[in-house]
Amino acid sequence: MTTYPKIWFLRHGQTEWNKVSRLQGQLDSPLTDQGLAEARRQAALMPPILADEPALFASPLGRARQTADIALGQRPYRTDPRLMEIHAGHWQGLLRDEIMARHPDWAATDPTALEIYEAAEGGEGLTAFHARIRDFMRSLDGPTVIVAHGLLGQVLRAEARGLPLAEAGRLSNLQGCVYLLENGVETRLDLPE
Repeated sequence: MTTYPKIWFLRHGQTEWNKVSRLQGQLDSPLTDQGLAEARRQAALMPPILADEPALFASPLGRARQTADIALGQRPYRTDPRLMEIHAGHWQGLLRDEIMARHPDWAATDPTALEIYEAAEGGEGLTAFHARIRDFMRSLDGPTVIVAHGLLGQVLRAEARGLPLAEAGRLSNLQGCVYLLENGVETRLDLPE
C-alpha cells in the first residue's frame, strides 16, 4: 500500500443538479441553499486544520471553487485539473432516471453512482480516472486539504486507505463534512448535531 501525506477531503456542497439526480461529470451547476449551508458547516470545522497551514487545492470546476471559497474562509488555494470529476461522456446532463429507463436490466442491479459513470457512453472510464487521481496524490509532499467531487473523493479515499478500487463506489459520499485520511485510516469530522 502506498503511503500518502495527511489529507483532508471536502466534497462540494449540494448543487441544483445533485438535487434532481442529474449527472454533472465535468459540467456544472450552482450550489443550492443547502449546498451553501454544507460549505459553511465545513468552514466551521476548518480553523484548527488551516492553523497548521496545509497545502490547499480545489477542482477547477465552479461548484468545488464555490465550496472552497466558503469552506477555506477565502484563503488562496491552487486548482488542479486532475481534481475534476470523472467525465460522463454522452450521459453528462442526463437524469439518472433517464439512463436507468434506457438500461432496465442494468438498472435492476442498483448500480452505484461510480458504476454509472464507469459505464457512461463516451466517458472517461474508471481506469483513466483512477490514474489521474493517483498521479495527483503522488505529487503531494505534505499535509493537504482537497475540495473536489463525490466520485473523485470515493476513489481518492479508497486509494488512501489501500482499498480495492472495486470498493470505492460503496464508500460514503457525504456533503458538509470533512474526511481526514492519515496512515491508511479514515475519520469523518462533523459538527455536533
